[in-house]
Amino acid sequence: MNEARRKHATSVLDDGRLIVTGGQGRGSTQLKSVESYTLSTGNWIPINDMIYTRFDHTSSKLKNGQIIVIGGYNDRGPMNTVELYNSTTGNWETLIQHMNFARHMHTTLILPNGNVLVIGGVSTSGSLNNVELYDISAKTWENIGIMKHKRHYHTASLLDNGIVLVTGGYNGSSVLNSAELYNSLTQVWDSTSNMIFSRREHTASVLDNRKLLVTGGWSGNDPLNSAELYDPITRNWTTIRPMNDARREHTACKLPNGKVLVIGGRNHNIALASVELYDPSTGNWTYNGNLTNARYGHTSSIIHNTTVLVTGGIDSTGYSLDTSELYYLP
Repeated sequence: MNEARRKHATSVLDDGRLIVTGGQGRGSTQLKSVESYTLSTGNWIPINDMIYTRFDHTSSKLKNGQIIVIGGYNDRGPMNTVELYNSTTGNWETLIQHMNFARHMHTTLILPNGNVLVIGGVSTSGSLNNVELYDISAKTWENIGIMKHKRHYHTASLLDNGIVLVTGGYNGSSVLNSAELYNSLTQVWDSTSNMIFSRREHTASVLDNRKLLVTGGWSGNDPLNSAELYDPITRNWTTIRPMNDARREHTACKLPNGKVLVIGGRNHNIALASVELYDPSTGNWTYNGNLTNARYGHTSSIIHNTTVLVTGGIDSTGYSLDTSELYYLP
C-alpha cells in the first residue's frame, strides 16, 4: 500500500476494486487517506481522501454500490459523522444527519432491505448498548432499542430471515460470553444461550449450513484456540475441535467452497504468520501455509470469489504495516 495502516477498514466494490479507508499509520498518525487496489493490475492507487481522519470505524458497501463509512475515532474523540463514497464520481460526501451517538469499535451490518444497522461500540461515556438504524430511503437515523449488555470488541452476524446474532465482546470491565438476537423485521431484541467461552477480539463466520462459527479471541487472561458453533434452530452452542494456534485480532473468511480461512492474529504480543483452514464437513483444522509478514489488526477480503487480499495491520514490534498479501483460492 502507499501508506502503512492499522485500525483501517475495507470494502469491495461491485467491480472488484478494494477500497481501504483511514486507520492509523506509523507513529499513530491518524489517516483520512484512501487507496484502491485492482487485482488485474496488482496496483495500489491513492484516491480522494475522506473528509475526516478516522480509525476504528466501519466501512460497508451499500446495495446501490456506494460505500458508507461510519463513526470511528480521531483527535477529537469518538465520532458520529458518516461519509458516503460514490465510486462513479470518486467523491466523498458527509451525511447531513449524523448518528445519534458518537462511537468507535462498533459493528455494522447491511440488512436484507438495504438499511444499515450499527451496534454497540465505545463512546466518551464508555461501552454502549444502544443500536441505531440508518434508513437508506429516508436518509435518517433511528434509535431502535438497546441490547441487554454494553459491548465493544464484539461480532455481529446476519443469519437467515433477517436475524442478527451479536456475540461476546467487552463491557469495559469484563469479557463477555453473552449472545443476543435482533429480529430486523420486528425490531425486537431477544437473549439466547451464552457462548461456552467468554471472548473478545474473536471472529464469527456464517457457514453454508447456516450455523455460526466463532473462533479464538481473548479470554481476559489468555488468547484462545477454542472454537464453537451456534445452531440457530436449537439456539445452543457446542464446542468443536480447537484451532492449532491460540490467536486474537485475527481475521476469518468464509470461502466459496464453504471452508473458513483464519489468518494471522497475535498470541499475547507475538504476531502470527500462521493460517488455518476449517472444513465443516470433517470438523478438522489444518495449517494452510504462512503469511510472508506476521500480523494482527489487519483486514482480509475476498475478491471475485478467487482471491483473498490481506492488508496492513501490526507486527510484533507494534509497527504499522504497509504490506499486503494475496491468497489464491484452489
